[in-house]
Amino acid sequence: MTETTYALEVVVLPVHDVDRSLEFYRDKVGFPLDVDYAPSADFRVIQLTPPGSSCSVQFGTGLTDAAAGSAPRMHLVVADIEQARDELTARGVDVGEIRHKTPLDTWAGALAPGVDAARRDYASFAEFADPDGNTWVLQERGHPSA
Repeated sequence: MTETTYALEVVVLPVHDVDRSLEFYRDKVGFPLDVDYAPSADFRVIQLTPPGSSCSVQFGTGLTDAAAGSAPRMHLVVADIEQARDELTARGVDVGEIRHKTPLDTWAGALAPGVDAARRDYASFAEFADPDGNTWVLQERGHPSA
Protein backbone atom coordinates (compact mmCIF):
# COMPACT_ATOMS: atom_id res chain seq x y z
CA MET A 1 0.00 0.00 0.00
CA THR A 2 1.36 3.41 -0.94
CA GLU A 3 1.33 6.28 1.47
CA THR A 4 -1.31 8.97 0.93
CA THR A 5 -0.03 12.26 -0.46
CA TYR A 6 -1.42 15.47 1.00
CA ALA A 7 -1.15 18.68 -0.98
CA LEU A 8 -2.04 21.97 0.66
CA GLU A 9 -3.69 23.94 -2.13
CA VAL A 10 -5.77 26.73 -0.54
CA VAL A 11 -5.62 28.88 2.58
CA VAL A 12 -8.73 30.94 3.36
CA LEU A 13 -8.05 34.44 4.67
CA PRO A 14 -10.68 36.19 6.78
CA VAL A 15 -11.05 39.74 5.50
CA HIS A 16 -13.48 42.60 6.05
CA ASP A 17 -13.45 44.37 2.68
CA VAL A 18 -13.11 41.96 -0.25
CA ASP A 19 -12.33 44.59 -2.89
CA ARG A 20 -9.70 46.29 -0.70
CA SER A 21 -8.08 42.88 -0.10
CA LEU A 22 -8.14 42.08 -3.82
CA GLU A 23 -6.37 45.36 -4.57
CA PHE A 24 -3.78 44.70 -1.85
CA TYR A 25 -2.92 41.13 -2.83
CA ARG A 26 -3.13 41.58 -6.60
CA ASP A 27 -1.75 45.10 -7.04
CA LYS A 28 0.62 45.54 -4.10
CA VAL A 29 1.79 42.05 -3.18
CA GLY A 30 1.71 40.87 -6.80
CA PHE A 31 -0.29 37.65 -6.51
CA PRO A 32 -1.92 36.88 -9.89
CA LEU A 33 -5.72 36.61 -9.81
CA ASP A 34 -7.01 33.09 -10.57
CA VAL A 35 -10.71 33.43 -9.80
CA ASP A 36 -13.23 36.14 -8.96
CA TYR A 37 -16.56 34.30 -8.82
CA ALA A 38 -19.80 35.69 -7.37
CA PRO A 39 -22.83 33.56 -8.26
CA SER A 40 -25.01 35.38 -5.71
CA ALA A 41 -25.05 38.48 -3.52
CA ASP A 42 -24.08 36.46 -0.42
CA PHE A 43 -21.24 34.43 -1.93
CA ARG A 44 -18.06 35.55 -3.64
CA VAL A 45 -14.72 33.79 -3.84
CA ILE A 46 -11.48 35.39 -4.92
CA GLN A 47 -8.45 33.18 -5.40
CA LEU A 48 -4.90 34.33 -6.01
CA THR A 49 -1.71 32.28 -6.17
CA PRO A 50 1.70 33.59 -5.13
CA PRO A 51 4.18 33.32 -8.02
CA GLY A 52 5.87 29.91 -7.92
CA SER A 53 3.51 28.51 -5.28
CA SER A 54 1.30 25.44 -5.38
CA CYS A 55 -0.89 26.90 -2.64
CA SER A 56 -3.39 29.68 -3.29
CA VAL A 57 -5.13 32.13 -0.98
CA GLN A 58 -8.87 32.66 -1.05
CA PHE A 59 -11.08 35.28 0.52
CA GLY A 60 -14.51 36.60 -0.18
CA THR A 61 -18.05 36.66 1.06
CA GLY A 62 -19.61 33.57 2.65
CA LEU A 63 -16.32 31.63 2.90
CA THR A 64 -15.55 31.79 6.60
CA ASP A 65 -16.97 33.10 9.83
CA ALA A 66 -13.50 33.68 11.29
CA ALA A 67 -12.77 37.23 12.43
CA ALA A 68 -11.14 39.46 9.83
CA GLY A 69 -7.41 39.60 10.37
CA SER A 70 -7.19 36.42 12.44
CA ALA A 71 -4.83 34.48 10.12
CA PRO A 72 -1.41 34.74 11.76
CA ARG A 73 2.12 34.28 10.42
CA MET A 74 1.67 32.60 7.07
CA HIS A 75 5.06 32.01 5.47
CA LEU A 76 6.17 33.01 1.99
CA VAL A 77 9.47 31.30 1.26
CA VAL A 78 11.79 33.21 -1.07
CA ALA A 79 15.30 32.59 -2.41
CA ASP A 80 16.42 36.19 -1.85
CA ILE A 81 14.74 37.96 1.05
CA GLU A 82 16.36 41.31 0.28
CA GLN A 83 15.05 41.26 -3.29
CA ALA A 84 11.57 40.16 -2.16
CA ARG A 85 11.44 42.89 0.49
CA ASP A 86 12.61 45.52 -2.01
CA GLU A 87 9.95 44.44 -4.56
CA LEU A 88 7.15 44.54 -1.99
CA THR A 89 8.14 47.90 -0.52
CA ALA A 90 8.42 49.35 -4.04
CA ARG A 91 4.78 48.31 -4.58
CA GLY A 92 3.71 50.05 -1.38
CA VAL A 93 3.66 47.12 1.08
CA ASP A 94 4.88 48.06 4.56
CA VAL A 95 7.42 45.28 5.17
CA GLY A 96 9.33 45.19 8.44
CA GLU A 97 13.09 45.11 8.61
CA ILE A 98 14.92 41.87 7.85
CA ARG A 99 16.02 39.94 10.92
CA HIS A 100 17.87 36.68 11.45
CA LYS A 101 18.03 33.97 14.09
CA THR A 102 20.72 34.34 16.70
CA PRO A 103 22.57 32.30 17.73
CA LEU A 104 21.61 30.04 14.85
CA ASP A 105 23.19 26.81 16.07
CA THR A 106 21.43 26.90 19.44
CA TRP A 107 18.57 29.18 18.53
CA ALA A 108 16.18 29.89 21.35
CA GLY A 109 13.96 32.48 19.71
CA ALA A 110 16.17 35.57 19.57
CA LEU A 111 16.46 37.70 16.42
CA ALA A 112 19.13 40.17 15.35
CA PRO A 113 18.93 42.88 12.67
CA GLY A 114 19.84 42.08 9.08
CA VAL A 115 20.21 39.01 6.91
CA ASP A 116 21.95 35.90 8.22
CA ALA A 117 25.59 36.41 7.10
CA ALA A 118 25.87 32.86 5.74
CA ARG A 119 22.43 33.06 4.07
CA ARG A 120 21.45 29.78 5.73
CA ASP A 121 18.04 28.33 4.98
CA TYR A 122 15.22 29.32 7.34
CA ALA A 123 17.39 31.86 9.17
CA SER A 124 16.25 35.27 7.81
CA PHE A 125 12.79 36.82 8.10
CA ALA A 126 10.74 39.94 7.38
CA GLU A 127 7.06 40.49 8.13
CA PHE A 128 4.09 42.37 6.71
CA ALA A 129 0.35 42.48 7.25
CA ASP A 130 -2.63 42.90 4.96
CA PRO A 131 -5.15 45.72 5.54
CA ASP A 132 -7.12 43.53 7.97
CA GLY A 133 -4.12 42.40 10.03
CA ASN A 134 -3.54 38.92 8.60
CA THR A 135 0.22 38.54 8.94
CA TRP A 136 2.85 37.15 6.60
CA VAL A 137 6.46 36.15 7.14
CA LEU A 138 8.98 36.25 4.32
CA GLN A 139 11.50 33.49 5.00
CA GLU A 140 14.67 32.89 3.02
CA ARG A 141 15.51 29.42 1.71
CA GLY A 142 17.76 28.45 -1.18
CA HIS A 143 19.78 31.65 -1.55
CA PRO A 144 22.30 31.15 -4.38
CA SER A 145 25.27 32.04 -2.14
CA ALA A 146 24.36 29.54 0.59
